[in-house]
Amino acid sequence: QVELVECGGGLVQAGGSLRLSCAASGRTVSNYALGWIRQAPGKERDFVAAVSWSGQTTYYADSVKGRFTISRDNAKNTVYLQMNSLKPEDTAVYYCAADRIYATRRWPDKIGNLEVWGQGTLVTVSS
Repeated sequence: QVELVECGGGLVQAGGSLRLSCAASGRTVSNYALGWIRQAPGKERDFVAAVSWSGQTTYYADSVKGRFTISRDNAKNTVYLQMNSLKPEDTAVYYCAADRIYATRRWPDKIGNLEVWGQGTLVTVSS
């Protein structure tokens, strides 16, 4: 089945930028919605952003609107998260996820139901 591998995490100073990538293998994810979930130390998992299988619809958590941009390239079987104006509170493990059932706006309350998860990549933002 589908496997997801994230890359691009690291250490960045507040105000800086990072771009995360998530590459799928095993089969195409062109019919999956794709997105990003993060988990800060000692906190519950939190929705970040999602994009529909067509790439035409995106949905963002209020905390990242205007700073983060999600996109996908179905030819490369890859989803991206461009993160700008990073804040210390963005520090978390970021997980890529894929799902064929739930539309992007359902993701915040369906985190536990998403089909496929990557291994996560750590983003640390220093002040």
